Amino acid sequence: MTLEPFGARLRHAMDTRGPLCVGIDPHASLLTSWGLNDDIAGLERFTRTVVEALADRVAVLKPQSAFFERFGSRGIAVLEKAVEEARAAGALVLMDAKRGDIGSTMGAYAATYLDKDSPLFSDAVTVSPYLGFGSLRPALDAAAVSGAGVFVLALTSNPEGAEVQRATAADGRSLAQLMLDHMAAENEGATPLGSVGAVVGATLGDAGVDLAINGPLLAPGIGAQGATPADLPAVFGDAVGNVVPSVSRGVLRHGPDASGLREAAGRFADEVRGAVSGS
Repeated sequence: MTLEPFGARLRHAMDTRGPLCVGIDPHASLLTSWGLNDDIAGLERFTRTVVEALADRVAVLKPQSAFFERFGSRGIAVLEKAVEEARAAGALVLMDAKRGDIGSTMGAYAATYLDKDSPLFSDAVTVSPYLGFGSLRPALDAAAVSGAGVFVLALTSNPEGAEVQRATAADGRSLAQLMLDHMAAENEGATPLGSVGAVVGATLGDAGVDLAINGPLLAPGIGAQGATPADLPAVFGDAVGNVVPSVSRGVLRHGPDASGLREAAGRFADEVRGAVSGS
């Protein structure tokens, strides 16, 4: 059975659980700081702890696929279980894979993350549009069929991104704005929120683009990268109500104690609510 569209499910989760996304990023250094070995046993323990501590209370959990892939098939098995258990506990799972390709290869990526019969089926996946927005069509179509979402890189939090994303297209728009306009077209008429989101760094200051895409805005950079929830209104302006701030190390460094993870996530969620509401 097809799920309710991702945008509607995300809006409900944001309204009931708060608009916070917590990354699951098992860096070798984080495993070490938790007293774990940088091996499959450490990866499994770390991942299970985060899911059990947070999946019943945060809106979105965002596993970074690369940190599981580095362990090969055994790491992917841990990722599959994490996705299943997080979704069963009520969190939406955003797979941070940043896939981007063309034709049948993009179709295979879409089948991996956006086909309900896949063991890695997630509520949404991150993708890169810089082979042309049209290259994303297999993912956009697969997401529409399954009720999943797609988050498209627009203006990322890394400084190097500007040389591509701020470049000028033939019609004078920045490439980032061109991509955002494509996203707005995909979301046209969707209520309460479209299912095609943009990735826009919280570290950007004034984003300098039109973010009214009628879709969610994933905002990495909160915490370890230097941005705070108080920065969100300046970056996102009138679109701040659709922002899903993403925090990884800012929460994860409070492990391995589950209560420490919950308290840190709760603090960030409260700060985000205050910043978005202006209170």
